[in-house]
Amino acid sequence: MKLRALGRSALSVPPLCFGCNVFGWTVDEAASFRLLDTVLEHGLSFLDTADVYSRWVPGHSGGESEIIIGKWMKARGNRNRVILATKVGMDMGNGNVGLKADYIARAVEDSLRRLQTDTIDLYQSHKDDETTPQEETLAAYDRLIKAGKIRAIGASNFSAERLKSALEISAKTGLPRYDSMQPEYSLSERSSYEGALQRVCEDNDVGVITFFSLAAGFLTGKYRSESDFAKSPRGPRSIPKYLNPRGLRILAGLDEVAAETRAEPAAVALAWLMAKPSITAPIASATKPEHVATLVAATRLELTKGQVERLDAASA
Repeated sequence: MKLRALGRSALSVPPLCFGCNVFGWTVDEAASFRLLDTVLEHGLSFLDTADVYSRWVPGHSGGESEIIIGKWMKARGNRNRVILATKVGMDMGNGNVGLKADYIARAVEDSLRRLQTDTIDLYQSHKDDETTPQEETLAAYDRLIKAGKIRAIGASNFSAERLKSALEISAKTGLPRYDSMQPEYSLSERSSYEGALQRVCEDNDVGVITFFSLAAGFLTGKYRSESDFAKSPRGPRSIPKYLNPRGLRILAGLDEVAAETRAEPAAVALAWLMAKPSITAPIASATKPEHVATLVAATRLELTKGQVERLDAASA
């Protein structure tokens, strides 16, 4: 697996990041262990989670995904083989939310305990907190880096203006800089990244790891009519907004390139992201070990310039 530099950080990561938000939600602990064994066996060593996964499930309090990953790393003794990314800032209840220094100091300890590790490789601000000065947040991360508790920092769900502001503060003060950005980006959702945010990332060598890279599963091609919504727990909630004339045009384009490359539509959709010069690694998940083969195939699939341009046009 050929690795890519993540921004200006010391981290080198595979061209695809495995998303762990399903652990403890739609995938139980035993199945999560099997998935993690499979992805690591294929060189997909970059894992992305968050403290809030999966607080939205009735009866869950958040941290379920981190706990499973921690148990797996301890059972396998493989922490040194994993590039571990998690996040802080989403609402965990009881006023535990945001990016204030004292909260980050507490939240990182909770994540380290759940993950059963001493260090988080990439610690990310899960969403912007405009009520907290960015200097305060970056200074909190600075203390954690100096204490060896985190190695690098990233941002998620930031506007171009706020990311640019944070990078300028880091350059001026010497505080750690956000070396990665996690935006929503896929063939189905291009507007939130392309344009101003993309320019900030490119101009400042910020690595980009995209979420909803398969548009909640729409780009796998398994949802082609309303009768398909029941194929997954998130189908009725997430898919209707994609199933429209543009969405069907995107699926047709994926089908065409998939036939040419003898690949699954999902692999083509991920390969399209990997072909974009500013993208370091799309995040994609799986619920069964056999689905991992499609993710691995995507890392080996090199689309031609013409195929990328046709997919660009189909998703315009």
